[in-house]
Amino acid sequence: MTYDDRYLRLKTRRQLFRDCGVGVGKVALASLLANRGMGSTREPHFQPRIDRVIYLFMAGAPSQFELFDYKPELQKWDGKTAPDSLLKGKRFAFMDTFAKEPPKLLGSRRQFTQYGQSGLWFSELFPHIGSVADELTLLSGISTENFNHGPAKLFTNTGSVRPGRPSIGSWVTYGIGSESNDLPGFVVLQSGPRGPRGGAALWSSGFLPTSYQGVPFRSAGDPILNLSTPSGVDPHEQRATLDLIEDINKLELAETGDPEIQTRISQYEMAYRMQTSGPELIDFGQESKATLEMYGAEPGKASYANNCLLARRLVERGVRFVQLYHSDWDHHQDLSEPLTSVCKEVDQPTAALIRDLKQRGLLDRTLVIWGGEFGRTPMGEVREKGKIGRNHHIDAYTLMMAGGGLPPGHVVGGTDEFGFSPVGDHANVHDVQATLLHLLGLNHEKLTYRFMGRDFRLTDVAGRVIKPLVS
Repeated sequence: MTYDDRYLRLKTRRQLFRDCGVGVGKVALASLLANRGMGSTREPHFQPRIDRVIYLFMAGAPSQFELFDYKPELQKWDGKTAPDSLLKGKRFAFMDTFAKEPPKLLGSRRQFTQYGQSGLWFSELFPHIGSVADELTLLSGISTENFNHGPAKLFTNTGSVRPGRPSIGSWVTYGIGSESNDLPGFVVLQSGPRGPRGGAALWSSGFLPTSYQGVPFRSAGDPILNLSTPSGVDPHEQRATLDLIEDINKLELAETGDPEIQTRISQYEMAYRMQTSGPELIDFGQESKATLEMYGAEPGKASYANNCLLARRLVERGVRFVQLYHSDWDHHQDLSEPLTSVCKEVDQPTAALIRDLKQRGLLDRTLVIWGGEFGRTPMGEVREKGKIGRNHHIDAYTLMMAGGGLPPGHVVGGTDEFGFSPVGDHANVHDVQATLLHLLGLNHEKLTYRFMGRDFRLTDVAGRVIKPLVS
């Protein structure tokens, strides 16, 4: 069969898929939306302070009062009715909880200890994280816009409560590209009993080219499903087929100028290279026994610990943005055993990641962020007799950060004596996004993309850089 014959057969088949509304690239690589121009970087707006980000997203909103917001005054008011001035004009996710009777303030049932030379407070749930207190920066008093999980997660990750906007990782790789030749620039890892509310919209490229979409990886088995070459496929024949498909794509690219075709070409090449780089990436046999024990990682097991180790391996290989989602943090009903359990899953691996990055000389140029979509109220919530939890709270919550030249061992911002409202010059989610981009050398007001006749950006029409974090 001649080249022209093969082209015509593939072209006809290609038209069939197109006419059915399913592109060949999507059929072949449905789970792999890799960044265009792997290994290519673009100039930032100014000199960056960091090269990469690891975002540890705790889906469900951890209660700051049980972890790292120690409030002695709240302890004194435990069980007392919350002052009317505290609640006036406020809205909560489950108003009926507070409508039955006046809400009572809830002091934490956890013991707190100061750690390190900095004296940062952490509860008994975070002894390992407490051991790296002098590497941490707590950003306190952050506010957000929506008190429901799905929209709040979207807002944190895309800057909008409505789906369809590009995620943070997509904006970053759109802005400055990736340093990795064999891996996507934006990788997503998941652990916990279920995925986060919002799903793939949280790491979508939105209206940006699909080349910037987050790529979900697994920490056990093939990093991406259907990545391995099927048995019986000759590697030389596979290479020849890919070359032929690339030629056809280039012909159509020249004909139509559609940028998604260039994305498709990159996707095929990335998938081919990842048949080698993917298995090597998750081969924890290359790690020392001491490293595995430090993380609590078990090779071949899907877990938060394995994902933290995998995140370090990804940024070592030039991946620009790694986002870990760990679920099961929604504790309306019970702040006892369920919270203890999920904290045990993340405490040791989170501390290990920070310690490991530092000992490898990566922490200064890496920003690690830990936190959820909003915080929890200082008032208790009783849904079941004998148990107590906390409602959603959007006015003041805390993010934990490390690396990136941030002031270690400091609390930036703050909240009132009950942890209900921010004090001083507080930050909101758009400010956090603007600061993250700033650390990467990107001006959030200049990082824009024209869509439907308007220039869009991650921070919409808001956001400012949080000066105490970058000065």
